[in-house]
Amino acid sequence: MKRIHYSTKSKKDLKRYRQNPRKMEALFKVLNMLAQGIEIPEFYKPHKLVGQYKGCMECHIEGDFLLIWIDENSDDIKIIRIGSHSELFK
Repeated sequence: MKRIHYSTKSKKDLKRYRQNPRKMEALFKVLNMLAQGIEIPEFYKPHKLVGQYKGCMECHIEGDFLLIWIDENSDDIKIIRIGSHSELFK
C-alpha cells in the first residue's frame, strides 16, 4: 500500500470541501484506489498534465471537481491540488 502525502495547498483545498460529504466521499474513493495501486478507471478521465503542472496526473472526481497528484515512486503519492478548473488553472 502506498503512502499519500499532501502538499500545503492541497491541505487548504481539502478544508474548503470538508463540508461537502458527497465530494469528500468521492475523493477518498479515488485516493483509496491510488493508495492500493489500482489503476484509475477511464470513468475518471485520468491524464497527464502539461504547462504549470507538467509531470503531474489529473482526474475528474466528479464533474468539475479535480484531483492533481504525482506518483513519486513505488511507495509514495503526493497530492498537489484539489478543486475546480477555475480554481486550479487560473
